[in-house]
Amino acid sequence: MMVRLQKLLATAGIGSRRQVEEWIAAGRLTVAGRVAKLGDRAAIGDEIRLDGRRLDLGPPQPAARQVLLYHKPTGEVTTRHDPQGRPTVFDRLPPPQRGRWIVVGRLDVNTSGLLLFTTDGELAHRLMHPSSGIEREYLVRLRGRPGADTLGRLLRGIPLDDGPAAFDSVEEEPSLAGDPARNASYRVVLHEGRNREVRRLWEAAGYEVSRLLRVRYGPVSLPPDLRAAQWRLLDDAAVERLAGAPAPAAPGTARSTPRPA
Repeated sequence: MMVRLQKLLATAGIGSRRQVEEWIAAGRLTVAGRVAKLGDRAAIGDEIRLDGRRLDLGPPQPAARQVLLYHKPTGEVTTRHDPQGRPTVFDRLPPPQRGRWIVVGRLDVNTSGLLLFTTDGELAHRLMHPSSGIEREYLVRLRGRPGADTLGRLLRGIPLDDGPAAFDSVEEEPSLAGDPARNASYRVVLHEGRNREVRRLWEAAGYEVSRLLRVRYGPVSLPPDLRAAQWRLLDDAAVERLAGAPAPAAPGTARSTPRPA
């Protein structure tokens, strides 16, 4: 059956729909020797190549999806390969049962915390799509202490280069406040995944972020016993809760013990 190229490759676990669309726009994909265009359709048996290498889609298989959560440390980039030679989040991951790991969203090199991976390209696409409205929750440490007026602006909305943005909620974390005269820490929630959005919102309000940690993505929370550079596979029940996002829920249970760094 002929389907859109991005859907075909996402279903096969080659990449998310967004990632495949980026490959098409860059001219990296060919179908039967012709450079692919957005809107092209293809089938399992077609000759599809990425950067000249033929993709083995294989016969249709049941959707045996896996979801892995990873505690990303600072210093790692959220790409498979880095031109600068920096470590990537893929370096420590185990091989999946089938397909390959697709990262759900991104964290910049200086941000740590929860990062999700899945072998299901359709699930990855749904979790990242703006229309899903999935909540992301972060712990933020600031240089300085904003007043009530600033917090109100952050909740009402502040103009950014790519349009207005706002936090859904902002709560101070007294236990993380450090020196109350110089620093403050907050737990913030928003339902978008724009590039560096949390940092840019605080910067637009006049405050520098000194530490940023993502602690939740939809219904999946960062387990308190999962240390930086460790990973954990979600069990089937937790995967089903994630597939039914965006409703927030309790932290996902997991199988396997944390892997050492």
